[in-house]
Amino acid sequence: QKEDIEVTLLPAGHCPGSVMFLFEGENGTVLYTGDFRLAKGEAARMELLHSGTRVKDIQSVYLDTTFCDPKFYHIPSREECLNGILELVRSWTSLTRHHVVWLNCKAAYGYEYLFINLSEELGIKVHVNKLDMFRNMPEILYHVTTDRHTQIHACRHPRDDDCFRWNRLPCGMTCQKGTPLHVISIKPSTMWFGERIK
Repeated sequence: QKEDIEVTLLPAGHCPGSVMFLFEGENGTVLYTGDFRLAKGEAARMELLHSGTRVKDIQSVYLDTTFCDPKFYHIPSREECLNGILELVRSWTSLTRHHVVWLNCKAAYGYEYLFINLSEELGIKVHVNKLDMFRNMPEILYHVTTDRHTQIHACRHPRDDDCFRWNRLPCGMTCQKGTPLHVISIKPSTMWFGERIK
């Protein structure tokens, strides 16, 4: 048997390029998604998820997601997380120019929103190892740098935790102009948050 199926890719909001698949055919409509991160009201603005003024009838939703687990019942909104991180980073970096923050980001992509917002709000670029991975995302290039002499770092090293233990950033920095750095680490991770919610 043959059936024509229309497949629509919808933004999943998880990391750049992440999508959800909407399958529509004679036997109904199915939405398939892996991890996604949509703010309240965002789905309402997805025209392709609607037919006229109402949401399309979806018979089945398939969730292939890390966080389909009761311990992740409440995940703070992206805005709540950003505001908390912003407040912490602002209070720490304002102490002295030797107070630096290491964003312990385990994945390569998905933190662009955080980097851009911290840079815009605080006027501090985020140090990364290489700019190559951001070449196709020109909107972030103004907010990241390969210059290690900044107060916010998202640089990486194979043994990141070992580096931090000795108050050294993954890029090797331990001091600026002879003054030791005071480093705090922020781990922006839903998985880590879920494991420690109690």
